[in-house]
Amino acid sequence: MKFWKALAALSTAAIAAVSLAACGSKAATKNSDSYTPKTLNIQFVPSSNANTLEAKAKPLEGLLKKQLGIPVKVSVSTNYNSIVEAMKSKQVDVGFLPPDGYVQAHKQKAADVLLMAERYGIKQPGGKSTGKLVNYYNSMILVKKGSSIKSWKDLKGKNIAVQDVTSSAGYIWPIAEIKEKGLDLVKDAKLTTVTGHDQGVMSVLNGDTDAAFVFEDARTIVQKDVPDIMDKVVPIYITKKPIPNDTISVRSDMSKAFRTKLAKAFKAVAKSKKGHQIISEIYSHEGYVSAKDSDFNIVRKYDKISASITNNK
Repeated sequence: MKFWKALAALSTAAIAAVSLAACGSKAATKNSDSYTPKTLNIQFVPSSNANTLEAKAKPLEGLLKKQLGIPVKVSVSTNYNSIVEAMKSKQVDVGFLPPDGYVQAHKQKAADVLLMAERYGIKQPGGKSTGKLVNYYNSMILVKKGSSIKSWKDLKGKNIAVQDVTSSAGYIWPIAEIKEKGLDLVKDAKLTTVTGHDQGVMSVLNGDTDAAFVFEDARTIVQKDVPDIMDKVVPIYITKKPIPNDTISVRSDMSKAFRTKLAKAFKAVAKSKKGHQIISEIYSHEGYVSAKDSDFNIVRKYDKISASITNNK
């Protein structure tokens, strides 16, 4: 009799243990998307000089803290890849990711898109604003005025300033589109990596490179220091397929409630006088709109083209 009582007790304990394990599993699943930060860590990617960028972005800490009611810390990553790794390892909660950076982060289950930036459209010549807000942009290839390079066909054998291989405007789009036209610039040109689209513009101006891949119109970044930059450095090619604008992406485990609160906060900051000035100076952003993952399918297509070229060099 004692044996059966003992066996019954063991069975009850086993069932309880299984039940607890099941509950624990459900709790873990539930908590996998319920992260709510107590301190919000935001990181930017360097589209221009990293030190200057961080100084410009720092005031966002106070503006967002006022909206969210928690401390906010802003930093700048060393490159496009490091911010993806930081989000994957849960060191960064929010990333201002370019389109390709977002696609890579989402593929690794490190981030989900929250918002997409709006900018004013650009018209050439002169890189003037159209006055219309759009959620896309283009890449352009710049050369020094008077250069022997008159079209994309003349880029063969030339030294070209490019951004990181994950940069949509600074690498992927021009590489992919020119390849589809019949010229493999990875094999048939010298690609020199620079950090920041402003550095790409200046490398052409200073004669360090023959051409540069930059976003349209990156010349405005240096116009304050070089007032006649529009005349000295000119575009010879503008990509045909629009690039989705930069994203504000969040950790994949962030709760829906905090995502909603955060989206409202960024939109409110962007509409304020001080906040708008900051985001405009940092990335030429004018505001933010909601975005979904499928908006970036074109990026995935161009990524495949660019990767096949880069990996076969």
